[in-house]
Amino acid sequence: MRIATWNVNSVKARLSNVLDWLRAADPDVAVLQEIKCETEAFPRFEFEALGYKLLVHGQKSYNGVALLSKTPIEDPLTGLDGDGADTQARYLEATVRGVRVCGLYLPNGNPAGTEKYDYKLAWMERLRRRAETLLTAGTPFVMGGDFNVIPEARDAADPAAWTSDALFLLETRRRFRALLHLGLTDSWRALNPTAVGYSFWDYQNQAWQADNGIRIDHLLVSPELADRLDACIIDREPRGRDRASDHTPVVATLSE
Repeated sequence: MRIATWNVNSVKARLSNVLDWLRAADPDVAVLQEIKCETEAFPRFEFEALGYKLLVHGQKSYNGVALLSKTPIEDPLTGLDGDGADTQARYLEATVRGVRVCGLYLPNGNPAGTEKYDYKLAWMERLRRRAETLLTAGTPFVMGGDFNVIPEARDAADPAAWTSDALFLLETRRRFRALLHLGLTDSWRALNPTAVGYSFWDYQNQAWQADNGIRIDHLLVSPELADRLDACIIDREPRGRDRASDHTPVVATLSE
């Protein structure tokens, strides 16, 4: 079972790139972030033509997440518990082949020291509580998406440039570690313990050409799935295309 995560930075603007990658990589499941369209406006036909079933939680012009699966999607849920006033489309989950797949677009949080950063930290605490609930239930699950978190200095080409950024502040990394301390596994890091790898390169200052990237897209798996991890890769190829997203896919392979 191959599970992918990809912040596509507008599904309509990148549609041909996204479809080309799905044809070539052929993941069983994919979670997409920043689709930037309302649920009803998502280009369903094109994805269904590739054999995918869909769960979409969209929002006009901003945010938005989607789940694609080659097999039936069961028990769908949209929105993250814990704040009834939160209307941003950032979270969904469903069961696919016995695995609870949680797709998320965690808030950026910049500028730090504002209500945007408070929202990020509160959202991370809500996510931790959801993970705790799933673990208590004994549900095998993966939380995949754009976490907007640089876990460690080695996950940035130039960590000094991110010192004051909400993606790398100490409290952000503490909240991320709180998820790992529950028993979740960072799939890519677990299977690539000494490697350097990035999943995001800014459009500015020739970051892609200079490989000045950061790793902020993650697939965190529960203990049952950690035992089934066969591989996890960052597929850099889509980032080099014309009209590319500033993120690139991360793909984990689970044994049956």
